[in-house]
Formats: sequence, C-alpha cells, structure tokens
Amino acid sequence: MPSVDHQPGRDMILTHLKSFAIALAVLLPIPAAAQGWALDGFDPVAYVTRDAAVPGRGDISTSWRGKEYHFASEDNRALFEANPRAYVPGFDGLCVVGLAEGRSEAGDPRQFVIIGQRVYLTASADRKQRLLAEPRGLLMKAKNMWVKLRP
Repeated sequence: MPSVDHQPGRDMILTHLKSFAIALAVLLPIPAAAQGWALDGFDPVAYVTRDAAVPGRGDISTSWRGKEYHFASEDNRALFEANPRAYVPGFDGLCVVGLAEGRSEAGDPRQFVIIGQRVYLTASADRKQRLLAEPRGLLMKAKNMWVKLRP
C-alpha cells in the first residue's frame, strides 16, 4: 500500500515542471546585466535591419573593442563582423539627450533612434521623443559634450 505522503501523479508533474524550467532557462536569453553583455544583450544589427530592439542569443556573439555583442542570428553576427561601426550605437551607447544636457548616462537599448545611417540610444521613451523632435540640435550638443568626455 502506498504511503500517504507519496503521490505518483504529483511527483510526475513536478518532474516535468522542473524539466520544463531547465529547458526554458537554456532557451531564453540570460539576463544581460548579469552577463555584462553590450547593449544588455540586444542585437545591434536588428536596429538597422528590422527597426526593432531584438534580444540576442547567448550562443551567438562576438567581441569588438572589449565588449561582447550578441545576435539573434548567425547572419546578423556576420553583418556585424563585416562592419561593426555600421551597427554600434553612436556615443558608445550613451543617452543622446543626457549628453546634450551635460550628463554621461547610459542609454536604454530598447529606446533607439536611427538618424541618417546611425543608431543612437536614449534613456527613456520621453527622451526618445525629444530627440526625434529636435535631432540636429541635440546631436550637435551631444557631440560637443562627447568630445569633452573622451580622453
């Protein structure tokens, strides 16, 4: 006679849930902040080719200028490796509006704008709208600050 504590159906469900959780953890991108990934793990090529902030995969990456970039596909990695400057955000990913206002602060990789042929980041959706409303003036101010910040 089975013990009162032993529930075969419940044990099987728990085993399947554990297996599912492990599989999910392997398939989903690992939180980028914990990994130190550039752009919090977002694919820099997708900004240009898909006009979208697309999470990169943990198994598709390359290093450039001391940062680890991740990609949604092998094709995107190949495009990046052929011409990284075409895909890396301007001002090293700092918020354009923050720079224009004299501050050095990280941009949010989900808040991007393409102006001309260049990707720029902002720290928030509100700042993105400000940049879109006044791109030339803010970019000029940001560039002046960027020159002062760079050694």
